[in-house]
Amino acid sequence: MAKGKKTADKLSPEEKLRQVLVPAEDQPYPVPENWCWVKLKFVSEIYTGNSISEKTKAEKYMGQKNGLLFIATKDVGFNCQVNYETNVRIPDFTNFKVAPANTALLCIEGGSAGRKVGFVTRNVCFGNKLCAFVAKTVNPRFIFYVLQSQYFIDQFNAKKHGLIGGVSVKDLAEIGFTLPPLPEQQRIVSRIESLFAKLDEAKEKAQSVVDGFELRKSAILHKAFTGELTAKWREEHGVGLESWTHNPWGNFIVSVEAGKNWSAEGRPPEDGEFGVVKVSAVTWGEFDELESKTCTLKEQWNEKTQIHIGDFLFSRANTLQLVGNCVIVKSIGRRLMLSDKILRFRFDKSVIPEYILYFTRSNLYREQIEQLASGNQDGMRNVSQKNMKLIEFYVPSLPEQKEIVCMLDNLLSKDQQAKEAAEAVLAQIDTIKKSILARAFRGELGTNDPAEESAVELVKKVL
Repeated sequence: MAKGKKTADKLSPEEKLRQVLVPAEDQPYPVPENWCWVKLKFVSEIYTGNSISEKTKAEKYMGQKNGLLFIATKDVGFNCQVNYETNVRIPDFTNFKVAPANTALLCIEGGSAGRKVGFVTRNVCFGNKLCAFVAKTVNPRFIFYVLQSQYFIDQFNAKKHGLIGGVSVKDLAEIGFTLPPLPEQQRIVSRIESLFAKLDEAKEKAQSVVDGFELRKSAILHKAFTGELTAKWREEHGVGLESWTHNPWGNFIVSVEAGKNWSAEGRPPEDGEFGVVKVSAVTWGEFDELESKTCTLKEQWNEKTQIHIGDFLFSRANTLQLVGNCVIVKSIGRRLMLSDKILRFRFDKSVIPEYILYFTRSNLYREQIEQLASGNQDGMRNVSQKNMKLIEFYVPSLPEQKEIVCMLDNLLSKDQQAKEAAEAVLAQIDTIKKSILARAFRGELGTNDPAEESAVELVKKVL
Protein backbone atom coordinates (compact mmCIF):
# COMPACT_ATOMS: atom_id res chain seq x y z
CA MET A 1 0.00 0.00 0.00
CA ALA A 2 1.32 3.45 -0.88
CA LYS A 3 2.64 5.49 2.03
CA GLY A 4 0.09 7.86 3.50
CA LYS A 5 -2.90 6.25 1.76
CA LYS A 6 -5.70 5.46 4.18
CA THR A 7 -7.83 2.33 4.07
CA ALA A 8 -11.61 2.78 3.98
CA ASP A 9 -12.04 1.81 7.64
CA LYS A 10 -9.57 4.52 8.73
CA LEU A 11 -11.32 7.34 6.87
CA SER A 12 -13.19 9.90 8.92
CA PRO A 13 -16.95 10.36 8.28
CA GLU A 14 -16.18 13.62 6.45
CA GLU A 15 -13.60 11.91 4.23
CA LYS A 16 -16.01 9.07 3.42
CA LEU A 17 -18.68 11.59 2.53
CA ARG A 18 -16.31 13.42 0.17
CA GLN A 19 -15.56 10.12 -1.60
CA VAL A 20 -19.26 9.53 -2.26
CA LEU A 21 -20.51 13.01 -3.16
CA VAL A 22 -19.86 14.57 -6.55
CA PRO A 23 -17.99 17.88 -6.12
CA ALA A 24 -20.05 20.96 -6.91
CA GLU A 25 -17.83 21.89 -9.84
CA ASP A 26 -18.44 18.47 -11.42
CA GLN A 27 -22.23 18.52 -11.08
CA PRO A 28 -23.72 18.92 -14.59
CA TYR A 29 -26.89 20.71 -13.47
CA PRO A 30 -28.47 22.01 -10.24
CA VAL A 31 -30.97 19.97 -8.22
CA PRO A 32 -33.27 20.86 -5.29
CA GLU A 33 -31.51 21.78 -2.05
CA ASN A 34 -32.53 18.59 -0.26
CA TRP A 35 -31.13 16.43 -3.06
CA CYS A 36 -27.48 15.61 -3.64
CA TRP A 37 -25.18 14.31 -6.33
CA VAL A 38 -23.50 10.98 -5.57
CA LYS A 39 -21.49 8.48 -7.57
CA LEU A 40 -23.45 5.60 -9.04
CA LYS A 41 -21.47 3.03 -7.05
CA PHE A 42 -22.95 4.43 -3.83
CA VAL A 43 -26.58 3.77 -4.79
CA SER A 44 -26.06 0.47 -6.58
CA GLU A 45 -24.00 -2.68 -6.63
CA ILE A 46 -22.81 -3.02 -10.23
CA TYR A 47 -21.63 -6.22 -11.90
CA THR A 48 -21.78 -8.10 -15.19
CA GLY A 49 -23.04 -11.64 -15.83
CA ASN A 50 -21.54 -14.81 -17.25
CA SER A 51 -20.40 -15.70 -20.74
CA ILE A 52 -21.90 -18.91 -22.13
CA SER A 53 -21.13 -20.13 -25.64
CA GLU A 54 -24.02 -21.04 -27.89
CA LYS A 55 -22.72 -24.60 -27.99
CA THR A 56 -22.75 -24.89 -24.19
CA LYS A 57 -26.21 -23.33 -24.05
CA ALA A 58 -27.53 -25.91 -26.48
CA GLU A 59 -25.85 -28.88 -24.82
CA LYS A 60 -26.30 -28.09 -21.12
CA TYR A 61 -28.99 -25.49 -20.52
CA MET A 62 -31.46 -25.45 -23.41
CA GLY A 63 -34.81 -26.98 -22.47
CA GLN A 64 -34.03 -27.37 -18.74
CA LYS A 65 -37.16 -27.38 -16.57
CA ASN A 66 -35.59 -26.24 -13.29
CA GLY A 67 -33.25 -23.47 -12.21
CA LEU A 68 -33.02 -19.79 -13.04
CA LEU A 69 -33.75 -18.32 -16.45
CA PHE A 70 -30.69 -17.08 -18.34
CA ILE A 71 -31.27 -13.62 -19.82
CA ALA A 72 -29.06 -12.73 -22.79
CA THR A 73 -28.75 -9.39 -24.55
CA LYS A 74 -31.28 -10.46 -27.17
CA ASP A 75 -33.85 -11.03 -24.39
CA VAL A 76 -33.80 -7.33 -23.50
CA GLY A 77 -35.79 -5.25 -25.97
CA PHE A 78 -35.29 -1.68 -27.10
CA ASN A 79 -38.74 -1.09 -25.56
CA CYS A 80 -37.32 -1.93 -22.11
CA GLN A 81 -39.23 -5.22 -21.96
CA VAL A 82 -37.54 -8.43 -20.80
CA ASN A 83 -38.34 -11.71 -22.54
CA TYR A 84 -39.01 -14.41 -19.96
CA GLU A 85 -39.99 -16.95 -22.62
CA THR A 86 -36.38 -17.94 -23.21
CA ASN A 87 -35.80 -21.70 -23.14
CA VAL A 88 -32.44 -21.45 -21.37
CA ARG A 89 -32.27 -22.27 -17.64
CA ILE A 90 -29.35 -22.74 -15.26
CA PRO A 91 -30.16 -25.62 -12.84
CA ASP A 92 -27.01 -25.22 -10.70
CA PHE A 93 -26.35 -21.48 -10.59
CA THR A 94 -23.94 -21.42 -7.65
CA ASN A 95 -21.11 -20.36 -9.97
CA PHE A 96 -23.25 -17.88 -11.91
CA LYS A 97 -23.93 -14.21 -11.33
CA VAL A 98 -27.55 -13.67 -10.30
CA ALA A 99 -29.56 -10.50 -10.71
CA PRO A 100 -32.14 -10.47 -7.92
CA ALA A 101 -35.76 -9.53 -8.51
CA ASN A 102 -36.35 -5.79 -8.97
CA THR A 103 -33.04 -5.10 -10.66
CA ALA A 104 -32.24 -3.01 -13.72
CA LEU A 105 -30.17 -4.63 -16.47
CA LEU A 106 -28.23 -2.56 -18.99
CA CYS A 107 -26.42 -3.74 -22.11
CA ILE A 108 -22.87 -2.35 -21.83
CA GLU A 109 -21.11 -3.93 -24.81
CA GLY A 110 -21.71 -4.32 -28.55
CA GLY A 111 -24.08 -2.57 -30.91
CA SER A 112 -26.83 -2.32 -28.28
CA ALA A 113 -24.56 -0.82 -25.61
CA GLY A 114 -26.37 1.89 -23.68
CA ARG A 115 -29.52 1.41 -25.75
CA LYS A 116 -31.09 -1.64 -24.14
CA VAL A 117 -32.38 -1.38 -20.58
CA GLY A 118 -34.61 -3.89 -18.82
CA PHE A 119 -36.03 -4.48 -15.35
CA VAL A 120 -36.23 -8.05 -14.06
CA THR A 121 -39.03 -8.91 -11.65
CA ARG A 122 -37.58 -12.29 -10.67
CA ASN A 123 -34.16 -13.73 -9.89
CA VAL A 124 -32.28 -14.48 -13.12
CA CYS A 125 -28.83 -15.39 -14.38
CA PHE A 126 -27.63 -13.11 -17.15
CA GLY A 127 -25.03 -12.67 -19.87
CA ASN A 128 -21.65 -10.99 -19.66
CA LYS A 129 -22.66 -8.13 -21.97
CA LEU A 130 -25.37 -7.15 -19.51
CA CYS A 131 -24.75 -5.26 -16.30
CA ALA A 132 -26.91 -5.50 -13.18
CA PHE A 133 -27.63 -2.44 -11.03
CA VAL A 134 -28.76 -3.81 -7.67
CA ALA A 135 -30.23 -0.98 -5.62
CA LYS A 136 -28.60 -0.28 -2.24
CA THR A 137 -29.81 3.13 -1.10
CA VAL A 138 -32.31 3.97 -3.81
CA ASN A 139 -35.65 2.85 -5.22
CA PRO A 140 -34.87 0.16 -7.86
CA ARG A 141 -37.30 1.66 -10.37
CA PHE A 142 -35.64 5.04 -9.87
CA ILE A 143 -32.36 3.54 -11.10
CA PHE A 144 -34.21 1.90 -14.02
CA TYR A 145 -35.49 5.28 -15.23
CA VAL A 146 -32.19 7.06 -14.65
CA LEU A 147 -30.53 4.55 -17.00
CA GLN A 148 -33.00 5.64 -19.71
CA SER A 149 -32.35 9.36 -19.25
CA GLN A 150 -30.47 11.37 -21.87
CA TYR A 151 -28.02 12.53 -19.21
CA PHE A 152 -26.99 8.95 -18.40
CA ILE A 153 -26.89 7.97 -22.10
CA ASP A 154 -24.54 10.90 -22.80
CA GLN A 155 -22.30 9.93 -19.87
CA PHE A 156 -22.30 6.31 -21.01
CA ASN A 157 -21.39 7.19 -24.61
CA ALA A 158 -18.58 9.46 -23.42
CA LYS A 159 -16.99 6.50 -21.61
CA LYS A 160 -17.22 4.01 -24.49
CA HIS A 161 -13.92 2.48 -25.53
CA GLY A 162 -12.52 -0.16 -27.86
CA LEU A 163 -13.79 -1.49 -31.17
CA ILE A 164 -16.94 -2.95 -29.63
CA GLY A 165 -17.83 0.27 -27.84
CA GLY A 166 -18.10 -1.15 -24.34
CA VAL A 167 -18.07 0.59 -20.96
CA SER A 168 -16.36 -0.95 -17.94
CA VAL A 169 -18.04 -1.45 -14.58
CA LYS A 170 -15.33 0.74 -13.06
CA ASP A 171 -16.25 3.64 -15.35
CA LEU A 172 -19.97 3.14 -14.75
CA ALA A 173 -19.42 3.32 -11.00
CA GLU A 174 -18.02 6.86 -11.26
CA ILE A 175 -20.97 8.35 -13.18
CA GLY A 176 -22.85 11.01 -11.23
CA PHE A 177 -26.33 10.21 -9.90
CA THR A 178 -28.99 12.61 -8.59
CA LEU A 179 -30.18 11.36 -5.20
CA PRO A 180 -33.46 12.70 -3.78
CA PRO A 181 -34.85 11.70 -0.37
CA LEU A 182 -36.41 8.21 -0.40
CA PRO A 183 -40.07 9.41 -0.29
CA GLU A 184 -39.37 11.74 -3.22
CA GLN A 185 -37.85 8.87 -5.21
CA GLN A 186 -41.11 6.96 -4.91
CA ARG A 187 -43.18 10.00 -5.88
CA ILE A 188 -40.99 10.57 -8.94
CA VAL A 189 -41.31 6.91 -10.00
CA SER A 190 -45.10 7.04 -9.56
CA ARG A 191 -45.30 10.27 -11.54
CA ILE A 192 -43.13 8.94 -14.37
CA GLU A 193 -45.14 5.72 -14.63
CA SER A 194 -48.44 7.58 -14.59
CA LEU A 195 -47.33 9.86 -17.42
CA PHE A 196 -45.72 7.02 -19.36
CA ALA A 197 -48.89 4.92 -19.09
CA LYS A 198 -50.90 7.67 -20.81
CA LEU A 199 -48.23 8.09 -23.46
CA ASP A 200 -48.04 4.33 -24.05
CA GLU A 201 -51.81 4.25 -24.57
CA ALA A 202 -51.50 6.97 -27.21
CA LYS A 203 -48.49 5.19 -28.70
CA GLU A 204 -50.44 1.95 -29.02
CA LYS A 205 -53.21 3.71 -30.93
CA ALA A 206 -50.76 5.50 -33.21
CA GLN A 207 -48.82 2.30 -33.83
CA SER A 208 -52.02 0.49 -34.81
CA VAL A 209 -52.63 3.15 -37.48
CA VAL A 210 -49.10 2.67 -38.85
CA ASP A 211 -49.24 -1.13 -38.67
CA GLY A 212 -52.64 -1.26 -40.36
CA PHE A 213 -51.68 1.02 -43.25
CA GLU A 214 -50.64 -1.72 -45.69
CA LEU A 215 -53.67 -3.84 -44.79
CA ARG A 216 -56.06 -0.93 -45.37
CA LYS A 217 -54.29 -0.03 -48.60
CA SER A 218 -54.55 -3.62 -49.82
CA ALA A 219 -58.28 -3.71 -49.00
CA ILE A 220 -58.94 -0.44 -50.84
CA LEU A 221 -57.07 -1.61 -53.94
CA HIS A 222 -58.93 -4.93 -53.91
CA LYS A 223 -62.25 -3.08 -53.87
CA ALA A 224 -61.05 -0.84 -56.71
CA PHE A 225 -60.12 -3.71 -59.05
CA THR A 226 -63.07 -5.98 -58.30
CA GLY A 227 -65.56 -3.21 -59.07
CA GLU A 228 -66.81 -2.63 -55.53
CA LEU A 229 -65.31 0.84 -55.19
CA THR A 230 -67.17 2.24 -58.21
CA ALA A 231 -70.42 0.25 -57.87
CA LYS A 232 -72.40 3.43 -57.14
CA TRP A 233 -70.72 5.24 -60.05
CA ARG A 234 -71.73 2.48 -62.48
CA GLU A 235 -75.30 2.58 -61.16
CA GLU A 236 -75.45 6.34 -61.72
CA HIS A 237 -74.07 5.96 -65.25
CA GLY A 238 -76.13 2.93 -66.22
CA VAL A 239 -73.09 0.69 -66.63
CA GLY A 240 -72.81 -2.91 -65.48
CA LEU A 241 -69.81 -4.87 -64.22
CA GLU A 242 -69.98 -6.86 -67.46
CA SER A 243 -68.42 -3.81 -69.14
CA TRP A 244 -65.11 -4.81 -67.54
CA THR A 245 -62.73 -7.02 -69.51
CA HIS A 246 -59.85 -9.27 -68.45
CA ASN A 247 -56.99 -8.41 -70.75
CA PRO A 248 -53.41 -9.67 -70.69
CA TRP A 249 -50.93 -6.86 -70.30
CA GLY A 250 -49.51 -7.54 -73.74
CA ASN A 251 -52.82 -6.51 -75.35
CA PHE A 252 -52.37 -2.83 -74.52
CA ILE A 253 -48.58 -2.47 -74.33
CA VAL A 254 -47.46 -0.69 -77.51
CA SER A 255 -43.73 -0.86 -76.88
CA VAL A 256 -41.15 -2.13 -74.39
CA GLU A 257 -37.77 -0.40 -74.20
CA ALA A 258 -34.67 -1.39 -72.25
CA GLY A 259 -31.18 -0.02 -71.77
CA LYS A 260 -27.86 -1.71 -71.10
CA ASN A 261 -25.97 -2.86 -68.05
CA TRP A 262 -23.18 -0.29 -68.31
CA SER A 263 -20.11 -0.42 -66.10
CA ALA A 264 -20.37 2.78 -64.07
CA GLU A 265 -19.29 4.53 -60.88
CA GLY A 266 -21.52 3.87 -57.90
CA ARG A 267 -22.70 7.44 -57.39
CA PRO A 268 -25.44 9.61 -58.95
CA PRO A 269 -24.27 11.79 -61.86
CA GLU A 270 -23.66 15.47 -61.23
CA ASP A 271 -24.15 18.47 -63.53
CA GLY A 272 -22.66 17.76 -66.95
CA GLU A 273 -22.60 14.00 -66.34
CA PHE A 274 -25.00 11.21 -67.21
CA GLY A 275 -25.75 7.82 -65.77
CA VAL A 276 -27.90 4.72 -65.62
CA VAL A 277 -30.60 3.87 -63.08
CA LYS A 278 -30.33 1.04 -60.57
CA VAL A 279 -33.15 -1.36 -59.71
CA SER A 280 -33.66 0.51 -56.43
CA ALA A 281 -34.71 3.62 -58.39
CA VAL A 282 -38.16 2.06 -58.92
CA THR A 283 -38.41 -0.15 -55.84
CA TRP A 284 -40.24 1.93 -53.25
CA GLY A 285 -43.26 3.41 -55.00
CA GLU A 286 -41.70 6.65 -56.26
CA PHE A 287 -38.97 7.18 -58.82
CA ASP A 288 -35.69 8.01 -57.05
CA GLU A 289 -33.10 9.49 -59.39
CA LEU A 290 -30.44 9.35 -56.67
CA GLU A 291 -30.47 5.57 -57.04
CA SER A 292 -28.28 5.73 -60.12
CA LYS A 293 -24.69 5.24 -61.31
CA THR A 294 -22.45 7.59 -63.28
CA CYS A 295 -21.25 6.51 -66.71
CA THR A 296 -17.68 7.58 -67.47
CA LEU A 297 -17.46 7.08 -71.25
CA LYS A 298 -19.19 9.45 -73.69
CA GLU A 299 -19.98 6.61 -76.10
CA GLN A 300 -22.20 5.04 -73.44
CA TRP A 301 -24.80 7.77 -73.88
CA ASN A 302 -27.96 6.71 -75.77
CA GLU A 303 -30.58 9.40 -76.11
CA LYS A 304 -33.24 6.83 -77.07
CA THR A 305 -33.07 5.27 -73.63
CA GLN A 306 -33.08 8.57 -71.71
CA ILE A 307 -35.70 8.71 -68.96
CA HIS A 308 -38.26 11.55 -69.05
CA ILE A 309 -41.11 12.81 -66.89
CA GLY A 310 -44.21 10.68 -67.46
CA ASP A 311 -42.34 7.47 -68.28
CA PHE A 312 -43.86 4.24 -66.98
CA LEU A 313 -41.00 2.10 -65.64
CA PHE A 314 -41.01 -1.58 -64.73
CA SER A 315 -38.41 -3.55 -62.75
CA ARG A 316 -37.91 -6.92 -64.42
CA ALA A 317 -35.42 -8.11 -61.75
CA ASN A 318 -35.44 -7.92 -57.97
CA THR A 319 -36.26 -10.07 -54.96
CA LEU A 320 -39.47 -12.08 -55.11
CA GLN A 321 -41.37 -9.49 -53.07
CA LEU A 322 -40.15 -6.56 -55.18
CA VAL A 323 -39.78 -7.86 -58.73
CA GLY A 324 -42.25 -6.23 -61.10
CA ASN A 325 -42.53 -2.99 -59.11
CA CYS A 326 -43.52 -0.01 -61.25
CA VAL A 327 -43.40 3.79 -61.07
CA ILE A 328 -44.41 6.75 -63.17
CA VAL A 329 -41.61 9.34 -63.28
CA LYS A 330 -42.96 12.56 -61.76
CA SER A 331 -39.74 14.56 -61.77
CA ILE A 332 -36.15 14.12 -62.91
CA GLY A 333 -33.25 16.55 -62.93
CA ARG A 334 -30.41 14.29 -64.05
CA ARG A 335 -29.58 12.76 -67.41
CA LEU A 336 -30.35 9.11 -66.77
CA MET A 337 -30.79 6.10 -69.03
CA LEU A 338 -32.70 2.87 -68.68
CA SER A 339 -30.71 -0.16 -67.56
CA ASP A 340 -31.17 -3.70 -68.78
CA LYS A 341 -33.25 -4.40 -65.66
CA ILE A 342 -35.50 -1.33 -65.86
CA LEU A 343 -37.95 -1.35 -68.77
CA ARG A 344 -40.09 1.47 -70.16
CA PHE A 345 -43.64 0.66 -71.28
CA ARG A 346 -45.85 2.65 -73.59
CA PHE A 347 -49.58 1.85 -73.69
CA ASP A 348 -52.32 2.28 -76.26
CA LYS A 349 -55.23 4.64 -75.63
CA SER A 350 -57.49 1.99 -74.06
CA VAL A 351 -55.86 2.41 -70.64
CA ILE A 352 -54.70 5.20 -68.35
CA PRO A 353 -51.12 4.69 -67.07
CA GLU A 354 -52.14 5.80 -63.57
CA TYR A 355 -54.83 3.11 -63.51
CA ILE A 356 -52.28 0.47 -64.54
CA LEU A 357 -49.85 1.74 -61.89
CA TYR A 358 -52.44 1.35 -59.14
CA PHE A 359 -53.27 -2.15 -60.36
CA THR A 360 -49.59 -3.14 -60.09
CA ARG A 361 -49.79 -2.30 -56.37
CA SER A 362 -52.67 -4.69 -55.73
CA ASN A 363 -52.50 -8.30 -54.59
CA LEU A 364 -54.25 -9.29 -57.84
CA TYR A 365 -51.10 -8.22 -59.69
CA ARG A 366 -48.57 -9.28 -57.07
CA GLU A 367 -49.81 -12.89 -56.98
CA GLN A 368 -49.45 -13.17 -60.76
CA ILE A 369 -46.02 -11.55 -61.04
CA GLU A 370 -44.55 -13.77 -58.32
CA GLN A 371 -45.83 -16.89 -60.05
CA LEU A 372 -44.33 -15.81 -63.38
CA ALA A 373 -40.94 -14.83 -61.94
CA SER A 374 -38.04 -17.22 -62.40
CA GLY A 375 -34.66 -17.55 -60.71
CA ASN A 376 -33.05 -18.61 -57.46
CA GLN A 377 -35.49 -19.02 -54.58
CA ASP A 378 -33.37 -16.91 -52.20
CA GLY A 379 -31.84 -14.46 -54.64
CA MET A 380 -32.81 -12.21 -57.52
CA ARG A 381 -35.91 -13.09 -59.53
CA ASN A 382 -36.48 -12.21 -63.14
CA VAL A 383 -39.61 -11.73 -65.25
CA SER A 384 -39.20 -12.21 -68.97
CA GLN A 385 -41.01 -9.92 -71.41
CA LYS A 386 -42.98 -12.93 -72.61
CA ASN A 387 -44.22 -13.81 -69.13
CA MET A 388 -44.79 -10.21 -68.15
CA LYS A 389 -47.21 -9.74 -71.06
CA LEU A 390 -49.34 -12.66 -69.77
CA ILE A 391 -50.42 -10.85 -66.58
CA GLU A 392 -54.17 -10.29 -66.64
CA PHE A 393 -55.60 -6.88 -65.85
CA TYR A 394 -59.19 -6.01 -64.95
CA VAL A 395 -59.98 -3.18 -67.34
CA PRO A 396 -63.16 -1.06 -67.20
CA SER A 397 -64.06 1.75 -69.59
CA LEU A 398 -61.86 4.85 -69.73
CA PRO A 399 -64.38 7.00 -67.80
CA GLU A 400 -64.50 4.38 -65.02
CA GLN A 401 -60.71 4.10 -65.01
CA LYS A 402 -60.54 7.86 -64.46
CA GLU A 403 -63.07 7.59 -61.64
CA ILE A 404 -61.10 4.78 -59.97
CA VAL A 405 -57.85 6.75 -60.21
CA CYS A 406 -59.55 9.82 -58.75
CA MET A 407 -61.06 7.84 -55.86
CA LEU A 408 -57.81 6.03 -55.13
CA ASP A 409 -55.85 9.29 -55.20
CA ASN A 410 -58.24 10.68 -52.61
CA LEU A 411 -58.55 7.64 -50.35
CA LEU A 412 -54.90 6.61 -50.34
CA SER A 413 -53.75 10.20 -49.92
CA LYS A 414 -55.88 10.54 -46.79
CA ASP A 415 -54.65 7.21 -45.48
CA GLN A 416 -51.04 8.22 -46.16
CA GLN A 417 -51.61 11.46 -44.27
CA ALA A 418 -53.07 9.52 -41.35
CA LYS A 419 -50.05 7.21 -41.35
CA GLU A 420 -47.60 10.12 -41.43
CA ALA A 421 -49.50 11.85 -38.63
CA ALA A 422 -49.34 8.66 -36.56
CA GLU A 423 -45.60 8.33 -37.24
CA ALA A 424 -45.15 11.93 -36.11
CA VAL A 425 -47.05 11.12 -32.91
CA LEU A 426 -44.76 8.13 -32.28
CA ALA A 427 -41.67 10.30 -32.71
CA GLN A 428 -43.20 12.98 -30.49
CA ILE A 429 -44.01 10.48 -27.75
CA ASP A 430 -40.37 9.37 -27.55
CA THR A 431 -39.31 13.02 -27.34
CA ILE A 432 -41.87 13.70 -24.60
CA LYS A 433 -40.64 10.70 -22.60
CA LYS A 434 -37.08 11.97 -22.77
CA SER A 435 -38.30 15.39 -21.61
CA ILE A 436 -40.18 13.84 -18.67
CA LEU A 437 -37.08 11.92 -17.58
CA ALA A 438 -34.91 15.02 -17.88
CA ARG A 439 -37.30 17.02 -15.71
CA ALA A 440 -37.72 14.14 -13.25
CA PHE A 441 -34.04 14.02 -12.37
CA ARG A 442 -33.84 17.78 -12.04
CA GLY A 443 -36.69 17.86 -9.52
CA GLU A 444 -39.03 19.62 -11.97
CA LEU A 445 -42.07 17.31 -11.90
CA GLY A 446 -43.69 19.17 -9.03
CA THR A 447 -43.31 16.29 -6.58
CA ASN A 448 -40.50 17.56 -4.35
CA ASP A 449 -41.14 18.47 -0.70
CA PRO A 450 -38.46 20.94 0.50
CA ALA A 451 -39.33 20.13 4.11
CA GLU A 452 -38.15 16.53 3.79
CA GLU A 453 -34.81 15.58 5.28
CA SER A 454 -31.92 16.09 2.89
CA ALA A 455 -30.63 13.12 0.96
CA VAL A 456 -27.19 13.98 2.37
CA GLU A 457 -28.44 12.76 5.77
CA LEU A 458 -29.40 9.45 4.12
CA VAL A 459 -25.86 9.19 2.74
CA LYS A 460 -24.38 9.88 6.17
CA LYS A 461 -26.53 7.21 7.79
CA VAL A 462 -25.49 4.61 5.25
CA LEU A 463 -21.81 5.54 5.63
